[in-house]
Amino acid sequence: MASSLLLFFLFCSVILLPFVVAQTKTNIAIGDSHTAGKSTTPWLVSSPSGDFAFGFLPLEATPDHFILCIWYANIQDRTIVWFANRDNKPAPKGSKVELSADDGLVLTAPNGDKLWNTGGFTARVSSGVFNDTGNLVLLDGASSSTWESFDDYRDTLLPSQTMERGQKLSSKLRRNDFNIGRFELFFQNDGNLVMHSINLPSEYVNANYYASGTIESNTSSAGTQLVFDRSGDVYILRDNKEKYNLSDGGSISTTQFYLRATLDFDGVFTLYQHPKGSSGSVGWTPVWSHPDNICKDYLSAASSGVCGYNSICSLGDYKRPICKCPKWYSLVDPNDPNGSCKPDFVQSCSEDELSQREDLYDFEVLIDTDWPLSDYVLQKPFTEEQCRQSCMEDCLCSVAIFRLGDSCWKKKLPLSNGRVDATLNGAKAFMKVRKDNSSLVVPPIIVKKNSRNTLIVLLSGSACLNLILVGAICLSSFYVFWCKKKLRRVGKSGTNVETNLRCFTYEELEEATNGFEKVLGKGAFGIVYEGVINMGSLTLVAVKRLNTFLLEEVQKEFKNELNVIGLTHHKNLVRLLGFCETQDERLLVYEYMSNGTLASLVFNVEKPSWKLRLQIATGVARGLLYLHEECSTQIIHCDIKPQNILLDDYYNARISDFGLAKILNMNQSRTNTAIRGTKGYVALEWFKNMPITAKVDVYSYGVLLLEIVSCRKSVEFEADEEKAILTEWAFDCYTEGVLHDLVENDKEALDDMKTLEKLVMIALWCVQEDPGLRPTMRNVTQMLEGVVEVQIPPCPSSQLSIQCSLD
Repeated sequence: MASSLLLFFLFCSVILLPFVVAQTKTNIAIGDSHTAGKSTTPWLVSSPSGDFAFGFLPLEATPDHFILCIWYANIQDRTIVWFANRDNKPAPKGSKVELSADDGLVLTAPNGDKLWNTGGFTARVSSGVFNDTGNLVLLDGASSSTWESFDDYRDTLLPSQTMERGQKLSSKLRRNDFNIGRFELFFQNDGNLVMHSINLPSEYVNANYYASGTIESNTSSAGTQLVFDRSGDVYILRDNKEKYNLSDGGSISTTQFYLRATLDFDGVFTLYQHPKGSSGSVGWTPVWSHPDNICKDYLSAASSGVCGYNSICSLGDYKRPICKCPKWYSLVDPNDPNGSCKPDFVQSCSEDELSQREDLYDFEVLIDTDWPLSDYVLQKPFTEEQCRQSCMEDCLCSVAIFRLGDSCWKKKLPLSNGRVDATLNGAKAFMKVRKDNSSLVVPPIIVKKNSRNTLIVLLSGSACLNLILVGAICLSSFYVFWCKKKLRRVGKSGTNVETNLRCFTYEELEEATNGFEKVLGKGAFGIVYEGVINMGSLTLVAVKRLNTFLLEEVQKEFKNELNVIGLTHHKNLVRLLGFCETQDERLLVYEYMSNGTLASLVFNVEKPSWKLRLQIATGVARGLLYLHEECSTQIIHCDIKPQNILLDDYYNARISDFGLAKILNMNQSRTNTAIRGTKGYVALEWFKNMPITAKVDVYSYGVLLLEIVSCRKSVEFEADEEKAILTEWAFDCYTEGVLHDLVENDKEALDDMKTLEKLVMIALWCVQEDPGLRPTMRNVTQMLEGVVEVQIPPCPSSQLSIQCSLD
């Protein structure tokens, strides 16, 4: 018996020893490394107690991508308290972190690209140690600290961590998005601890919505350090050694609870506790938070507010803001619940509406709701009825607030700083909406296999009503089945298209377009017509009728558009609303873009404003970044040109026409395919039988950017020979220092020469003949937004390079 136990013990020791060693490894030696997704354990090193770990964790949305981070290791949700590589794309599977004597911790991608490093040392690193406080420290040969994670602030403080003047925490962009967010907790140089938001992607700081007030005065001294001590207290230590407590109530035992103080993505700074040794069902519980009511305390004239534009902020549990769109409004980005809202109807100042406003519009009444600082006129004294009538008759008025018994504040879109505020004492907000929205189509009722309960409820009413409802269910079920069958038939071979697209009949679209009467545009594959469809309200649409005499090519474009659009949703992409397929017809229904194409805007006698052109250039870049890196599957558009960039009511750029787009599989970064695109915008690799990557879109964007800057076409044979090819002429203007020739008499552009030069430099990087020299669209957006400095571009092509050397 004893010998059996001994053998068992030895067996367990041999089997478990490597895991014990891995879990208790607290030091890192030079050359030690760890690879994402290729290890039995996700950590490189853990703290002596095992409370913290440092290594790679997979991202929830994209498990094949990882974040290098420090997290609480002994709780189920593995809460991240520090992370590397902020504002860069996550590390793909196979990325490696290694400790180097010269650069400290170095994170490299599988292809060898350096993603991040601690760097900036005055002495060589000799080792690393991970403390029980959760602090990862790199040491030099004299065992002095050269870098600490506690000094590299993210969004969280841990017990025993301090923050000096001039340091700040930055929130995440969203709950599971580790990019820099809108909110900052900043310990100012005057000793005041403040919270404010910034207007991304710039660094413009809005007014403080929280301030500790710990500045020098006649009665107190200034704050000198923000301290999170081992007792769980968070306080500001003043010059005179007095404490200004942020904590509410007594201390919390760090022997019984894990603690963290986090500036959350929604702007609230909160102390959380989590019982040690608890079951998986117990999570983090807020202990206290600041400010008391962020919805009321936040007020900024230069931003949307806590929530996005046209949204309403109300206070939820634990002082957390809840953002909601008003009725008949919906999120611009469904993936961002705290983002901006857009009206689901068109409010117009057209002449045909002026005489029948009361027939078209009504009011949604909200109590104790306001959007401060969005007013454009105050009417006083006014009665409630006068306030309603004044807004009804004013085509610019979207909301009227009646309060104080005689005051009427009229507001127009976009609305900012929206909040529910009980101190308004019953004030009424009259939100103008279209009446036809009150008859929105009810979504089809899908009868599941187990539908006995549904039928029992139906049978409990009147017989006549039951028959109507059962008939409606059958019809809607048939409709849903028919649509799904249709989607399966037009999807890629062996796959289904997962979309919310509506299946139209040919007769519906013929009626909607008044017999295909008004032409909006023509292309190689079809004609686009204006139409009006009842989709809950009368909605303007653009109906693309494909030329079926090119049946094989048209069928490819039709399938491609449906498959691609089923994977996308972004504010800089045109939305596909539905389709129709018959034996002889293929039609696609898009949202209507009231301001036409970018081509019609920039290739015009009168140039659009410089500011608008910059806005459009950035919008197109963000749309391409989404397709290349942020969509569930990488998409190469393959035909970026001004005719395929549409402009909505607010001149926001929307990429359209995905008929030539190429979808890459998860394990693909390149493909081989026949030449696609339009002359003047096509990268040279199409003609060299080279693998095609997303860099072909980057090339096309570079040409497009030069067109936006100069307001002239990429190829103009009527022009002088040296100006015929825009990319070559732009490079000549840049190298010769005569960029003013590129914009001619455009005063706005000439007054902003620094931006003009930056845009031309970005464009010249994009049109490099060598795809490897072109930036990614993420790099392009960062350069446009000023996050990354633009380096001097080389000659774009080998032919030009020869000419440059001769010159």
